Amino acid sequence: MKLDRSFFNRDTIMVAKELLGKVIVRKYGSVELVGRIVETEAYTGYLDKGSHTYNGKRTNRTEVMYGEAGHLYVYLNYGMYNLTNIVTNEKNLGEAVLLRGIEPISEIEEMSKNRFKKSYEELNSYQRKNFSNGPGKLSMAMNITRDDDGKDLCSFEDVYLRDDGYKNFSIVESKRVGIDYAEEAIDFLYRFYIEGSDYVSVK
Repeated sequence: MKLDRSFFNRDTIMVAKELLGKVIVRKYGSVELVGRIVETEAYTGYLDKGSHTYNGKRTNRTEVMYGEAGHLYVYLNYGMYNLTNIVTNEKNLGEAVLLRGIEPISEIEEMSKNRFKKSYEELNSYQRKNFSNGPGKLSMAMNITRDDDGKDLCSFEDVYLRDDGYKNFSIVESKRVGIDYAEEAIDFLYRFYIEGSDYVSVK
């Protein structure tokens, strides 16, 4: 079942948790990449010093975060990595969930070419271990780029999320990664991942 607007238009913490186990689908040409979301982080806007929209900050880059829930917010991090976020909650709150890790389900060969420019069989153990366990890595594997920024997951057919009923897992809550500048927000337990997954970035 494809996730609709009502799924995303809710409390951001709740959405971040319930995205775990859901499936992200990316289509281009004759290819259909499929991955299961295993790690997320919530960014709650105005009072969250880890968020790009802390204190109501608005820029051309972050304007999509103030829009309708269910849209992609894709930005370039450190000038190198595209990070995939999904806008959540009510309009004008500036909230979103970062996708941090996925487990490949189908077309792993195509994902491998996207990530490493070679087939999965050619990858060494380190590359396999670090295949899609991080936000930049999953974006690369799924071929999600800045061109996808602002796309509506609820209407676009080339990238969307669905629920295939997978629920047999436990959720771990922890501090978010890479926001040392965020003062007290460093300690918010806004990172969620599936316990035991091999595709979690930091355990």
